[in-house]
Amino acid sequence: MDVSSLGERVLEGDRRAVARAISMVEDGADGLAELSAKLFARTGTAYTIGLTGSPGVGKSSLAQHLVKAARDRDMTVAVLAIDPTSPFTGGALLGDRLRMQTHATDPGVFIRSMATRGHLGGMALAAPEAIRILDASGKDIVIVETVGVGQAEVEVATATDTTVVVVSPGWGDAVQVAKAGILEIADVFVVNKADKEGAGEAAKDLRVMIKMGAEQDWVPPVVQTSTQDGRGIDELWDAVERHRKHQEATEAIRRKRRARLLSEVEAMAAQELRLRMRETLEADAGLAADLDERKVDPYRAAAILIERISETGS
Repeated sequence: MDVSSLGERVLEGDRRAVARAISMVEDGADGLAELSAKLFARTGTAYTIGLTGSPGVGKSSLAQHLVKAARDRDMTVAVLAIDPTSPFTGGALLGDRLRMQTHATDPGVFIRSMATRGHLGGMALAAPEAIRILDASGKDIVIVETVGVGQAEVEVATATDTTVVVVSPGWGDAVQVAKAGILEIADVFVVNKADKEGAGEAAKDLRVMIKMGAEQDWVPPVVQTSTQDGRGIDELWDAVERHRKHQEATEAIRRKRRARLLSEVEAMAAQELRLRMRETLEADAGLAADLDERKVDPYRAAAILIERISETGS
């Protein structure tokens, strides 16, 4: 199937076409630019929710409950579970998808695990491309789940409209959240496993941390949930909806989405220039030798490269 036909089928919401398009993103396949041109005008309508937090806090179970909440409200939804390190991490993501099989036969739900096998831009470029494909396919809600709290995961979570940071009971986990530097990027905090001892204390600790932080026009709510009995799921959904309405009322969502797009384009251009710089430097044995022999300093070498690329690009 050619890329144009694939794009048409994605716009029609064809599940196989959507899966194939995301595989193209994973593999960094030829044709991504053409596919983007086909889909981009039909994007920007889905609301995206990022779920991040330490492994084992119950993000996948929480995602499953959010899927149900969306479907109960007659919304179509996609879940993108992203692993930034490996195409095959063993049981974790596979197990997560199996737990969501209650939604597998629902045509209004699409669930996909994704790795960035061949994408040169890494998570910063792969995740937004995959999200746009799901957006273009007609999904109302896209939930993006990450596997941890590293830099790549935070990048993915903040590439969404509402970032939900999930912790489990215990002061240690709250401290880990603060250390990871994700206290500042949370729009909503969730203390999951609220049926366990220490949930109330963890929620209190987070509220104290939020008060100690910089003043902001949106104060992240702290919601306690339990995926065992569904406790707090409606409150979580309401918190996300309040954040959405707040952003729409202040036009923050428009500014945020515009800033994300500009950042993505900048990253794409930088990646292309980096590759061209490397090719030009490797092809010029003389410049490399002059640099190695200290005849040319790195600043001058960089200026020479920029000049040469500017000449070939004009």
